[in-house]
Amino acid sequence: MTKRHLITCSVIVLLVIISVFNICGTKAVPTANISNAKAPLPVNKTEKLSPRISSFIYKTAEAVNDYTFANEAIPLRDASVTRKLKYSLRKHSFKCVQSNVLQNKAEKLFPIIEPILKAYGIPDDFKYIPLVESGLCEGTSAKGARGLWQFMPGTARTYGLKVGHGVDERLNVRRSTTAACKYIKELYTEFNSWTLAAAAYNNGSIKLEKVINKQNEDNYFRMHLNRETGAYVYNLIAMKAIITQPKKYGYDYYKVGNNGSGILELLAIN
Repeated sequence: MTKRHLITCSVIVLLVIISVFNICGTKAVPTANISNAKAPLPVNKTEKLSPRISSFIYKTAEAVNDYTFANEAIPLRDASVTRKLKYSLRKHSFKCVQSNVLQNKAEKLFPIIEPILKAYGIPDDFKYIPLVESGLCEGTSAKGARGLWQFMPGTARTYGLKVGHGVDERLNVRRSTTAACKYIKELYTEFNSWTLAAAAYNNGSIKLEKVINKQNEDNYFRMHLNRETGAYVYNLIAMKAIITQPKKYGYDYYKVGNNGSGILELLAIN
């Protein structure tokens, strides 16, 4: 019995040795490593787009760069940004406004405003500020701001306008535009961003600086601002859209201004 047991054990040991020898002497099969490797997840071409980008139709991958304010990119893949922009576009569409008055005024005043902006190195998109601020009207706000660029008396004087004693140069298109250019250029120097310069034009540089410091954030689209300033740049973009692409937003009117390409050609509003 013992002898048989020893023989059996010897055979088992011999088989183990032979198996080890064969394993060590055999070359690895290339597919073995592939089966164990972490392969990239398969792409499901039928999968629906994320809700964050499903509202957009892109002709090319680079098309997203067309969505800008003063050549500064707008993060349209952010759902919050998308929502705010679509709201502004709807608010300024003909369906809501029911008037071509802004296009009519822009046709008359943009030829005066555009060359002054260019002379001071201010991006052309800033010509839409008077549309948002005053609707290209010369009225006076409840706070005392007046003219196309809605200057307060003190700010107007700071940038060279005469206000008082029967004179109010805030109502002079050329002089008030020149003053606005000086102010905007100063704001850009302070914030190093045209988008923030536009926000500061609305809210004031001191208030905007406080918000930036408190939130430790200098990206307009991520900042928590008051309702008016938080919508300000979106309204500028919307105004640009209805002026450069009137038919797209329900206006039976031709394009005005020197930039007729339109920046929102690829935005689908449902």
